[in-house]
Amino acid sequence: MTLTIENILLVGSILLFISIIVGKTSYKFGVPTLLLFLGVGMLAGSEGLGGIKFDDPKTAQFIGIVALNFILFSGGLDTNWKSVRPVLGQGIMLSTLGVLLTALTVGTFVYYLIPGFSFIESMLLGSIISSTDAAAVFSILRSKSLLLKTNLKPTLELESGSNDPMAYVLTITFLSLVQHPELSAMSVILVFLKQMILGGLAGFAFGKITEITINRIKLDYEGMYPILMIAMMFITFSATDFIGGNGFLAVYIAGVFLGNKELTHKQDILSMFDGLAWLMQIVLFLTLGLLVFPNQVWDVMHIGILISVFLIFVARPISVLISLIPFKMKFNRRLYISWVGLRGAVPIVFATYPLIAGIENAGFIFNIVFFISLSSLLIQGTTLPIVAKWLGMVLPKDFQPVLKEVDEMVASSPKSVLREIDIQPSYCAVGKTIKQLHLPESTFIAVIKRNGEYIRPGGSTEILSKDRLMIYTHDPEDYSHATKIIKTLADECETPPVK
Repeated sequence: MTLTIENILLVGSILLFISIIVGKTSYKFGVPTLLLFLGVGMLAGSEGLGGIKFDDPKTAQFIGIVALNFILFSGGLDTNWKSVRPVLGQGIMLSTLGVLLTALTVGTFVYYLIPGFSFIESMLLGSIISSTDAAAVFSILRSKSLLLKTNLKPTLELESGSNDPMAYVLTITFLSLVQHPELSAMSVILVFLKQMILGGLAGFAFGKITEITINRIKLDYEGMYPILMIAMMFITFSATDFIGGNGFLAVYIAGVFLGNKELTHKQDILSMFDGLAWLMQIVLFLTLGLLVFPNQVWDVMHIGILISVFLIFVARPISVLISLIPFKMKFNRRLYISWVGLRGAVPIVFATYPLIAGIENAGFIFNIVFFISLSSLLIQGTTLPIVAKWLGMVLPKDFQPVLKEVDEMVASSPKSVLREIDIQPSYCAVGKTIKQLHLPESTFIAVIKRNGEYIRPGGSTEILSKDRLMIYTHDPEDYSHATKIIKTLADECETPPVK
């Protein structure tokens, strides 16, 4: 079957319907939902049961760029700045240095593994697969109702949402070097800095412009506000790209900025973008599934397996461990961050750039990248819950319902705060009950970790030295007041702590 104007809506809607129905199995069996969407596309393709002929990298790339705009912007809108701020340094290091180290280590491995591959071509391949996929990660975590400890979710969320721009810049840089070997190292570095700096500045600038536009313009229909937001999103991307900045970075930063501001009809905007992000993910994976030729992927499987194993067990751990050296963090937490290095649709989209450029080995690179993404979703995607439990990164099931409720409360309010506090022996709170602390009304202690066990606290629960409190409030000022009460030194208490 060849896609035409007459049948594209019928075929597309049927594929969407099948993808959604098949995707339900991910919640039962823990299979990554997006992997199933990819499988539906492959089955419908020219070498599958559907026999749909689609071999147009330019169209696939265009769909990919549009879809990534929605996915990154929606991810930014859903990012709670209060949750992300404590792990901002970790996220930035992982999404910049971590991506660079992954690209360099994989590229070096590929250079020595594949005869005939130049060093720059090897680095191009490493760059294409250097970023992780947020949608795949959290679809698995949600399917198993896992609640991770110690700010793991914000760290992974920030890394996954912000590392695509870095991988994109590296991909374009090494692709330019393949096409123009005469380019100097200094010119490449300057282009890289220009992309990142202009992208970051444009993201903040357009975020502010969008906030003012949304809040000040008076539209006759409420349904027009989400459409206005879509227009501003694409203006942010295209204008940033026009001036030489990184449009993907600008879109994500603008999304984070707007997600933490008060906006007219904000809930309607968030709801629509959440649905559109899922639609774009499905369309993107279906398109990439249609584009690939499974027989060609099968031909590179022996090399793909070696690169996948190296990426998962060597390159990703090395990049994570080195990137997180400046931060105090337990080793098992570093290991889990390393394991949550899912590759998804983004590397496959980036792999269309060499195809369109027509460079030598472009088809080989695309098939290798497709296989690596597929194997990453299969190996890491299906084992995320198991590894989380094995490394002790998941809170006990008894506490997951209350923490899930708290997590949803945090997500629903941009001003809400969820933090952990370690109780020192010198704190005034030691020996007092929660009721005696007189915390603000908007603040409560959700869970107490004591001697490796978790306690569901009540008003009469006594606070002990070395307890770890998980505190929630929907008002940042009340949180500051609560921490001041808890952390007041014993000799400054109105009444001495109970021994």
